[in-house]
Amino acid sequence: MAQSGAQEVGGHMEIQDQRDTFHGFLIGTLWTCALIAQIVALGTVAFAMGYGWWSGLLAFVVIGVAVALLFRMSGAFWAVQIGLWVLMAIGGAVVGGVSGMAS
Repeated sequence: MAQSGAQEVGGHMEIQDQRDTFHGFLIGTLWTCALIAQIVALGTVAFAMGYGWWSGLLAFVVIGVAVALLFRMSGAFWAVQIGLWVLMAIGGAVVGGVSGMAS
């Protein structure tokens, strides 16, 4: 095998942009997986198991809090979660009120 006189030099490319992009991809994936797990739990507890909307919403909240604390999520994640909880509580109250009036 022939030896070349030139020595190999390691790359000096700045990869911070790639790291930031990959970090953003991982965070986006985590948000998506958390929301899918929350929606599946809500549907399963509320409708498939028949425990009702409020029990399903409780499962939704518990999963959201667990993911946020376990992965030390940013304030944006907390803000989205709280917004979803409020909207779902209002929706549950409205639907519960409407269905209660129909009875």
